[in-house]
Amino acid sequence: MNLENICRKTIALVKEVGEYIDVEQKSFTKDQIRFKGKKDLVTHVDIEAEKQLVEGLRNILPEASFLTEEKTADDSDSNQESNNFHRWIIDPIDGTTNFVHNIPFYAISIALTTSDETKIGIVYNVSLQECFYTWEGGAAYLNDEEIHVSTVAKMTNSLIATGFPYESIKNMESYFNIFRHFVTHAQGIRRLGTAAVDLAYVACGRFEGFYELNLNPWDVAAGAYLVKNAGGRVTDFHGKGDFNFGKSILGSNGLIHDKMLRVVEKHYDV
Repeated sequence: MNLENICRKTIALVKEVGEYIDVEQKSFTKDQIRFKGKKDLVTHVDIEAEKQLVEGLRNILPEASFLTEEKTADDSDSNQESNNFHRWIIDPIDGTTNFVHNIPFYAISIALTTSDETKIGIVYNVSLQECFYTWEGGAAYLNDEEIHVSTVAKMTNSLIATGFPYESIKNMESYFNIFRHFVTHAQGIRRLGTAAVDLAYVACGRFEGFYELNLNPWDVAAGAYLVKNAGGRVTDFHGKGDFNFGKSILGSNGLIHDKMLRVVEKHYDV
């Protein structure tokens, strides 16, 4: 399997769907919003963009199955016990709340996994036309320029990103204590509203670290792989590798990773 070739074909598809999203955003009105949860939004643009991505990816890799946020593809017929089980993990718009408010941080996030090992990661920030991508055995790139995590090793010089779960979580006050620690000990903290872009920004050195709870595989799979292939480190809150499905993620340039983990362990019962 030529992963670079598959990645580049997927990038072309992602940019095409990105054009559709961009056009729709210009005429979007808030009365078109639907709610999956109290704060979890979905629009017809999410659903149509996902359908376009699924159709295009079926042409690129017909044998692959899908794990999608809006559930427009059915995995029921896939052979997940196969030694080479290929699956696309898709978020058509990561940052839908930003999209509906015309805030320019929302992205298409696509990962390809084989037997749950990530092989390709693509994050396309639609409004800024920034395409981050990587494949197994390759470097990480932003618009064809190779990218690397930052070399900052001190927390006081680090810019940290995070997000807040849509639904209430256990020990919410403890979770905010982590936020309070980074506010007072790091150079700054940002909340862009899209985990895929947060991780891509760690990969290209704009952020030193990112952490969040209660995310789904389609939020993090592509971005986490970008961080790893750009020289960084990604774990769950336990310091282990279950960040795609384990509902906690911590990504960094590697140099401040253990410092971030100690903060999490001190302030939050994981």
